[in-house]
Amino acid sequence: MQLKDTEFRIGTFHGSHDGAPAKITAVRDDTRPEPYFWLCSCGAARSFPTEDGVSPSAWRHTHPTRLDRLRQWTTGRLRTRRAR
Repeated sequence: MQLKDTEFRIGTFHGSHDGAPAKITAVRDDTRPEPYFWLCSCGAARSFPTEDGVSPSAWRHTHPTRLDRLRQWTTGRLRTRRAR
């Protein structure tokens, strides 16, 4: 992942979700309305107005709790049923 000149890496998290390896890069860019955000190798992205929410949410995304895994499993099952 190539960062723009205005973006600065804050941290990187490694883990997995949905059975696949995941890597999250936490970034800061002062030119954005919400300057803090993270990008995941799975394609998910999320932005935050302050740094407070970046690390905990990135950590949970790559290191899901049992409840998070249950939610992911349920969401996957619902998507499969709707697609039929």
